[in-house]
Amino acid sequence: MKNIKRLLAGALVVVFGFGLLSFKEDDRNFRIAKNLDLFNAIFKELDLFYVDTVNVDKFIEYGVNGMLLLTDPYTEYYPEEEVSSLKEMITGKYAGIGAVIRYYKAKDRIAIVEPIVGMPAAESGVKAGDIILEVGGKEMVCGDMKPQDFSNKVSEALRGEPGTSFVLKVLRPLKNDSTVMEFTLTRNNIRTNPIPYYGMVSDSIGYLTLTSFTDNCAKDFKKAFIDLKAQGATALIIDLRDNGGGSLAEAVDIVNLFVPKGRQIVATKGKLKQAQSTFKTLYEPVDTVIPLTVLVNGNTASASEIVSGSLQDLDRAVIVGTRTYGKGLVQTTRPLPYNGTLKVTTSKYYIPSGRCIQAIDYSKKNPDGSVARTPEEKTNVFHTSKGREVRDGGGIRPDIEVKAVKYPNILYPLLNEDVIFDYATQYCMSHTAPASVADFKISEEDYKEFKELVKRRNITYDRQSEQLMKTLKEVAEFEGYLKGATEEFSALEKKLIHDLDRDLDTFSKEIKKFIAQDIVTRFFYQRGAIMERLKDDKDLNKAMEVLNDTKRYKEILSAPVKKDVAEKASEKKEHKK
Repeated sequence: MKNIKRLLAGALVVVFGFGLLSFKEDDRNFRIAKNLDLFNAIFKELDLFYVDTVNVDKFIEYGVNGMLLLTDPYTEYYPEEEVSSLKEMITGKYAGIGAVIRYYKAKDRIAIVEPIVGMPAAESGVKAGDIILEVGGKEMVCGDMKPQDFSNKVSEALRGEPGTSFVLKVLRPLKNDSTVMEFTLTRNNIRTNPIPYYGMVSDSIGYLTLTSFTDNCAKDFKKAFIDLKAQGATALIIDLRDNGGGSLAEAVDIVNLFVPKGRQIVATKGKLKQAQSTFKTLYEPVDTVIPLTVLVNGNTASASEIVSGSLQDLDRAVIVGTRTYGKGLVQTTRPLPYNGTLKVTTSKYYIPSGRCIQAIDYSKKNPDGSVARTPEEKTNVFHTSKGREVRDGGGIRPDIEVKAVKYPNILYPLLNEDVIFDYATQYCMSHTAPASVADFKISEEDYKEFKELVKRRNITYDRQSEQLMKTLKEVAEFEGYLKGATEEFSALEKKLIHDLDRDLDTFSKEIKKFIAQDIVTRFFYQRGAIMERLKDDKDLNKAMEVLNDTKRYKEILSAPVKKDVAEKASEKKEHKK
């Protein structure tokens, strides 16, 4: 009898439990239906009774974007007219003229920043510094548009079906004048090169930079790697700095070049079953023993973190640089009515140690809508295949940390006001291309000309020291200390006075680097820009240093020394003291 009562009680608990689940699900479905009805009704009332005519598309767009603000920055709606940009981001392919463009403040127009080598713009004679006046007979001027919207408009006008032609009218600045030029361009299929440069940085060390994880980039990577080995590379530096990610599958295939077949590289976990999967290496590797270093920084994200993180977890590479961004989220695309697309975060990914490096929990937002990174004390310890400690919740922490470069305040107006850009344009109009990137250098005479241009442009900027000084005086006056420190404040203000000449001389090394990179890009395109950056690169030097020191390289990737029982007991005793 007692057993029957127990069975009945258990059955009631199960039925009641299912009933609760069913009730909760029904309640959720009711709330969804209710709020959708409310949204629909409010919009209809506004459209009918609001004093001014409602812009239907804008209203709905703002409503959708407001809803998506409660998710994360990677969940985005792409209406039909923007789906092509999403496909380009995923594949790295589009049809156009092959040129990088940006807003040019001085003329309220769009300027060509870099024609891509071998593409229609470069082949037709379009140059960096050319200012776009018309595309296919339509004038391109910003007017009341936001610069970003204007840039998108011009970009859209330059693109089209492969094989279609149009006339591009530009204003080409010369040293003391400018001239209007016209080019007939035929659009072509463009694929951005994910590996703009690779080469030998010493007799035995190869270097390879990967800028994005687009379709088939693993094949490009493999080809470059094999070529470097043929050139004599017995160690490799992989540069993933400023690489924002892309295809997860391509990331796994790149790791596969260096680790055995059948190793799990990443697992994804989400709410739905179809969002959960594991990715293993599928092919025989190219080289499982070649020493590797990976360069990373704060803009290394997503698929880049899968590569750097899994190579770290498998004790296969030494990571060099600064802590990565911390994006452990996976997005998929979902089709929407009227040819729209929703890019939605469906899962988190976990690398071989079992950690997820996602640095921001977007489900825990502050009242003002801001979200903070996960604090160090709330992260968890995981272990690499050899037992080294690594942490989750904050990106990939380098094995060798290199202090991030801090740029002087004066650089920002020189870049934002297009002073460096304009000087590079003038320089290239009056100078022939150097024999090689290695031969190029900004001379003192060149820098003198640049300083004269800066003075003619009357550049002004807020120095942080002056701002802090002003704040300090206000606080001192509020607290009643200003009168007694008037002389000291006066003496300090004289030292902090705005002096453009002094700043241009003090920070000449940093400014010259940016000038040189812009000029070299004009002559040698993106490949040259990377080679110029590598001339004085602290991360690269550290990576080469550790690869040249075999003992240190092995020590970094070795299992931690195990302490015997007596040593642990001694440490415990000391701790108690």
